[in-house]
Amino acid sequence: MIRPRTGCIPSKPSSWRPWETDMLVVAALGGNALLKRSEPLTAVVQRNNVKTAALSLADIVRAGHDLVITHGNGPQVGLLALQGASYKPDEAYPLDVLGAETEGMIGYMIEQELENALEHDRPVATLLTQVVVDPKDPAFAKPTKFVGPVYEREEAERRAAGAGWSIAPDGDKWRRVVPSPKPLEIPDLRVLQLLLEQGVVVICTGGGGIPVLRQEDGSLMGVEAVIDKDAASALLARKLGADALLLLTDVDAVYRDFGTDQATPVSALTVAEARALELPAGSMGPKLRAACEFAEAGGLSGIGRLQDAIAILEGSAGTRVSTDA
Repeated sequence: MIRPRTGCIPSKPSSWRPWETDMLVVAALGGNALLKRSEPLTAVVQRNNVKTAALSLADIVRAGHDLVITHGNGPQVGLLALQGASYKPDEAYPLDVLGAETEGMIGYMIEQELENALEHDRPVATLLTQVVVDPKDPAFAKPTKFVGPVYEREEAERRAAGAGWSIAPDGDKWRRVVPSPKPLEIPDLRVLQLLLEQGVVVICTGGGGIPVLRQEDGSLMGVEAVIDKDAASALLARKLGADALLLLTDVDAVYRDFGTDQATPVSALTVAEARALELPAGSMGPKLRAACEFAEAGGLSGIGRLQDAIAILEGSAGTRVSTDA
């Protein structure tokens, strides 16, 4: 029997208790965990990666935990935007609609492969999830969120000039960047709670959720943006009263002096220590911020490789972030 969830943030900070079962775990799958940078954006490649991811996620469920899954969508939403570029300018679909399409596409693959991994012993459902943002968020004036494939600088500049993109360096390559406003509210939270109370494994808030604005009359409307998946996952975990937030990627832990000969993995960080680390915005930076926000609300935050998900929960892999690490 799945215990009902109140949706309240725990009133007291939790200690790291790897032996505790029946936790509500929010697992956020990074884009690099589902599609490696060197791989083509094909359905076959994504399906194979999702199948591997489903095996690790199934272990969390088999261990007796309730599970909510979120995921990135940067490469996929960028691909759809490129396909839309073949339309007439006034016929192309906006980013919020493309975000909804990627939620369905990626969610479908995760849902099916997870059902197979669990041998259809637990119901799994994908929910398209709206997330409210502020129309006055300064992010709309300064695009920073990477979407789509990587390019050499010359090609990126040529595409940007033709399509009116903003671009920025991503490692030694260049990519399109779009506004990434802060997530404020999840209107679909009640639906998520109902599904969890019925024992459903839920896939939601994909790509940070569908960005929407709340108008003066209370109605919602989409907006051109892509919300950071880690920030939205931390908000979701807090609102659901989750016990643990796992930020899963293709890197085994947070590293001090990353990219240097002195790089060393860190198994535990206090919130203060995590906030003091200087990490690139496009790498572990967003994950650490999300981990800190959730830890400050009393939850357990873990960062590490997707295949180490259970080990991160048990405290034997990855990096944990807590108020008293």
